[in-house]
Amino acid sequence: MSLKLDRESTAFTFKGGMLPMTVMELASADPELIRDQLAGKLSQSPAFFQHTPVVLSVEKLDEPHLALERICAVCRAHKLLPVAVRGGADPIKQSAWALGLGWFPPQEAGRVRPLESVAADDEAPAELAVPPDNIGGGRIFRGTVRSGQQVTSPSGDLVVIGAVNAGAEVLAAGSVHVYGALRGRALAGIHGDALAGIFCRELHAELLSVAGNYKRLEDIDRRLLGTPVQVRLDGDQLGITSLT
Repeated sequence: MSLKLDRESTAFTFKGGMLPMTVMELASADPELIRDQLAGKLSQSPAFFQHTPVVLSVEKLDEPHLALERICAVCRAHKLLPVAVRGGADPIKQSAWALGLGWFPPQEAGRVRPLESVAADDEAPAELAVPPDNIGGGRIFRGTVRSGQQVTSPSGDLVVIGAVNAGAEVLAAGSVHVYGALRGRALAGIHGDALAGIFCRELHAELLSVAGNYKRLEDIDRRLLGTPVQVRLDGDQLGITSLT
């Protein structure tokens, strides 16, 4: 009886976790300029603008001229939900808190590089060799990642020797390598590593993301579906190319 009462008196627990989050890296503090660019993005990828949570990175901005409240209003008008601010000195931190946002310190300069052995920049192997278990800070997952399951590698590459089912999610600080069908969501470079990539034997992904840049299934060239591909950043756009 006492055990039941103890469970009922516990309203919540705190747990550490890693959630996919888009970083909106601001190069301008002009709300109108941001509004115009968001309108263009909305016309290109309307599915992305469905109450997507974003972190506003202000590390490139001249802080005294930052109209944080107006920028947040512009984002919300385009169905983006600012949840936190990254970077800035104490006045920015106080402004974020006053607006009900979280605050993160500036991102560290160091970046995690992807596994070079899986695919070189200008030549992709037809066969993907299974790597050894010792891949530094990365992780190997053997088996199927099932619907509702999330597998992460917070400090390196993630190698899945199996399939990723629809409704499943795989995330890595470095690159994501799937040695089977990728039907769920794959997010590489979750800490902002623009050198990361996604590699899979059979592409059917619900969502692909590298360093916060997204592509959904409806945005993927249908000729690439069901084929082995690599996904890398080309500027601020995702490029998907065949591995065969």
